[in-house]
Amino acid sequence: MVNEREMTLEFDGKKYAQASAHQKEWGTTLIAKLNLKGTEHVLDLGCGDGALTAQIAALVPGGRVMGIDASEGMIAAAQPKVCQNLRFVRMDINDLRFSAEFDIAFSNATLHWVRDHKRLYANVSRLLRPGGRIRFNFAAEGNCSHFFRVAQEAISREEFSVYFENFEWPWYMPAVDTYAALVASSGFAGVRVWGENADRFFPDAEAMIRWIDQPSIVPLLACVAEEHKRQFRDYVVGRMLGETQQSDGRCFETFRRINVSAQK
Repeated sequence: MVNEREMTLEFDGKKYAQASAHQKEWGTTLIAKLNLKGTEHVLDLGCGDGALTAQIAALVPGGRVMGIDASEGMIAAAQPKVCQNLRFVRMDINDLRFSAEFDIAFSNATLHWVRDHKRLYANVSRLLRPGGRIRFNFAAEGNCSHFFRVAQEAISREEFSVYFENFEWPWYMPAVDTYAALVASSGFAGVRVWGENADRFFPDAEAMIRWIDQPSIVPLLACVAEEHKRQFRDYVVGRMLGETQQSDGRCFETFRRINVSAQK
């Protein structure tokens, strides 16, 4: 999910599968609108546990689908879904080396972990066949406003700040207008970029905590010494519940998305 040259991150694919209901909801909606004919070759950028990649593979019995992810834990969780036209490869999105092999590049809830999007579009252009399509959905400015406020508060606290002296914010969540200008200069045709308000209520505190643990807090915990990880995690969880839990027990978080559709 994240460029390993910037920060080595590992995710628990099995826990992510239990904590990613809204990501899968968004992805299923995207897949339904791909209008697949059944013979396409599709690349899923940041496939996570492979659930959405498997959905795509079922819709292209005459094609083939590859899911890539930089996390060994995610790929391990995805591997049991491998079938005749579906495979998974551990690969960083920044290291794409394909050439004119795919009809569609698909990505859901991943590209906010990639910081160099000019490089991304150059790589995606190379891997697509003439006429190939892209369909991306990822986090925009204003996403996870409660979590990021709590995160900034946590890493600034005296007992934790020493661990974040050289910390680089790993997420890229641009304003929609700014991103539209970037894509317009990428060389693709038929570019459409639009925002989406996907704010969500988690059904209870347990669901919110699962989402915090996988994947939200992972890049922060990676910086903290082992003896203080639990203290840091518990501080973030406690503050998040205090910030987001409603009177009925549900927990609210902002989710703002960027959607991209274009053709080579």
